[in-house]
Amino acid sequence: MAIVTFYEKPGCKGNLRQKTLLAAAGHTVLAKSLKTEPWTAERLLGFFGSLPVAEWFNRAAPAVKLGEIVPETLSAETALSLLLENPLLIRRPLMEVDAARMVGFDIAAVDAWIGLKNVALPEGNIEACVHGPEGHGSCGSHAHAHADEEDHAGCGTH
Repeated sequence: MAIVTFYEKPGCKGNLRQKTLLAAAGHTVLAKSLKTEPWTAERLLGFFGSLPVAEWFNRAAPAVKLGEIVPETLSAETALSLLLENPLLIRRPLMEVDAARMVGFDIAAVDAWIGLKNVALPEGNIEACVHGPEGHGSCGSHAHAHADEEDHAGCGTH
C-alpha cells in the first residue's frame, strides 16, 4: 500500500471522505494543510501535469462560484499567480506518492493510480462540496456567500 501525502483544507468534510476512502483501501495518509504549505509555481505545476488551466481551480471557492475568477479565461501564468496568492483556490486534494502527483479525487483515476481495493465507493462526485450546489452558504451557521473560506472554516460544517 502507498504512503499518500494529502494536501487538504483542514476541516473540509469532502477531504475527510477522501482520506477515509484511502485509509480504508489500506493506504497511509499524511495530511498537510494546503493553506500553509510553501507553494511555488514549479511545484504546483507538478500536480497539474497536462490538465487545462480551468481544471486547476476549486470550483467551490467563493471567488470562482461568484464569477469573480473565471478559470477558463486565464493564462497559465495568471492562474498560477492567483493560486499562489490564495491556496484555497487550488482544486483539492493535491496528492503525492513518491514522485507521482495528482490533483483532485476522481475515483477511477485514484483507483488506477494507487488502488482503492475492496472499498465501498460512494455514488456521485466525491470532489463536490458536501454542502451541495449552494456551497458553504447553505450550512446555516452564518452567511458565507461573500466571505473568504478562511473566515468560516471553524463553523463546524466545512
